[in-house]
Amino acid sequence: LHAQPVPLLSAGSYGVLGGSTVTNTGPTTVIGDLGLSPGSAVTGFPPGSVTGTIHVTDGPAAQAQVDLTTAYGDAAGRTGAVTLTLGDIGGQTLTPGVYTTGSTPSLGITGPLTLDGQGNANAIFIFQIASTLTTASNSTVLLTNGAQAANVFWQVGTSATLGTGSIFNGTILGQSSITLTTGAILNGRALAR
Repeated sequence: LHAQPVPLLSAGSYGVLGGSTVTNTGPTTVIGDLGLSPGSAVTGFPPGSVTGTIHVTDGPAAQAQVDLTTAYGDAAGRTGAVTLTLGDIGGQTLTPGVYTTGSTPSLGITGPLTLDGQGNANAIFIFQIASTLTTASNSTVLLTNGAQAANVFWQVGTSATLGTGSIFNGTILGQSSITLTTGAILNGRALAR
């Protein structure tokens, strides 16, 4: 039913994509391209490094933002979602599917969240979060039984913040801002409109 990943198109080559600013402090490594459009302020590279190309207010960055808008709408529009009844899903094990925050607009993750691919390397996980996503310090999103970071999508209505030392998997599609605090590891993409 929901077997298709969210189509990122050109935004898929970006480890970080922003709309207004991209700010870094410390020895961050961005895997893939770094892009910004329509803003023009990218700071902190160096000491941060980028394995791909930096695109600031150019054609590729502008196209990536168009594609991000499409991807965000695709993720938000997936139907048949399971409503998460708790505002914190740390300590749970979830199977492939679409999940929504429902009447609890914000989502937190404390402790380990396990995403169980059930032996399917193509298993898709989509999270529709109406407002904010916040992970606690040292929390983890674990992938088991074939689950792949490339097939996990977090559609966030406002801002996402990954806590100090947290380990997170998947692509964050953020409406406004994405913040990774000290020592946070994102195995995926941070794409903000």
